[in-house]
Amino acid sequence: MKSLIGWGVKPVDSHVNDKNDKAWSLKEKLFLGLTPGQYLGQALRNPFNWILGIIFAVGLPLIAYRYLFGLGAVTHASNDYPWGLFLGFGLFVMVPLSASGFMLGTTVEIFGRHDFEPIERLALLNGLLGYFFAVVYLLIDLGQPWRLPYPMFVSFGPAAVLFLVAWHVATYLSVQIAEVSVSFFEWIGWLGGKRFIRSIAIGLTVAGIILSTLHQGALGALFNYAPGKVHPLWYSSFQWILFFCSSIPAGLCMVIVVSTIVKKTMAWRCDSNFSDNLDRCTLGLAKGASMALITYLIIKLIAIAHDNEWGYLATGWGAWYLLEMAVGVVLPIILFAYALRHQVVKVARLGAVITVFGIALNRLNTALITFNWQLYQEIPHIFEVIIAVTIFAIYVVVYRFLLYRLPILYSWKASPQEALAAETARPAPARTTPSPAGAMYRKID
Repeated sequence: MKSLIGWGVKPVDSHVNDKNDKAWSLKEKLFLGLTPGQYLGQALRNPFNWILGIIFAVGLPLIAYRYLFGLGAVTHASNDYPWGLFLGFGLFVMVPLSASGFMLGTTVEIFGRHDFEPIERLALLNGLLGYFFAVVYLLIDLGQPWRLPYPMFVSFGPAAVLFLVAWHVATYLSVQIAEVSVSFFEWIGWLGGKRFIRSIAIGLTVAGIILSTLHQGALGALFNYAPGKVHPLWYSSFQWILFFCSSIPAGLCMVIVVSTIVKKTMAWRCDSNFSDNLDRCTLGLAKGASMALITYLIIKLIAIAHDNEWGYLATGWGAWYLLEMAVGVVLPIILFAYALRHQVVKVARLGAVITVFGIALNRLNTALITFNWQLYQEIPHIFEVIIAVTIFAIYVVVYRFLLYRLPILYSWKASPQEALAAETARPAPARTTPSPAGAMYRKID
């Protein structure tokens, strides 16, 4: 795409083509203002697309194979290990890494930190796609997707944690679709839809806070159903708050990681508002992530002290636990402290990558590696690994497809109609002539 831009091709970033003053058609918007031949040519020149093609050529038939012959054909699932990578990674890792939506929505819409607006839409999209593909992983594990509404509408289980998680994830996914739809409405030119969503933005944000807080913690509370199965160092009565607290740095750091990737690989799609403010926003997110990591570390220590599990630290599992905490929590705190003290953005980004790895490792340890720690260790089936990688590759493709088109990394140039509507909606300036009696109370700017 960079070479095409160098040859004078201008990607779509408004409703009107600057060359002929005609509105872009839907086909032209989908092809980014390129001809079909140009679009196909630049797609074939991208080596990453060839890697994705190989993954899909192997993985998509295996997904069909799973639905034809059942879960046992592609996994080592058993009564001892009912959960595999589809839930261990797809659900328990993807969900905390998608907490960026409610975090940045709260920051901007509730606390009024509009200086984070350049990355707010990226955070909302990250949250939406993360939750959506967590549901995809869930459907790959459960099978029979047509029965998904059954436990929610037919066989009620209000006392079950999974019932709570199912309803909250489904409801919050709807909230996130509404939040991201502002970008879609701008892209198709529907001003009424955009104004409606913006008018209820506060309500959507509050709903996101409530739903995210509950289901992030509920995923941790789910393990309280199985005392004795998860290793004591990863099992605690504080499980729900540990999962919630760790989701905060996970979501913030995931935004740092994704924004760093898109700045390197999609610089042509990033406008100056995004690019010029990214370093400042990155340091701000790093500050929030560091405080959340410190809180998470303190609660982890309290959990060990509360259950008196210090003796386990001297075992082999204890060494693995200390490695997880040292690499995934303590090291990022040190890196964030250095980055914030010296304003070094690269160090903050390195800390974010390590934090994402550390939180993912914690979830895998809890859901898979230390589950039934007194029994044999389950090794995932090779087909299970390939399918999990394939679903993640689809996630990357959808992510990239939307970032290329929707005004996430760039600001959509308003049409004359939109500019006129914005000017009309702008409030009239206040009268500045004070009354004689109130002249002494005039505000001095």
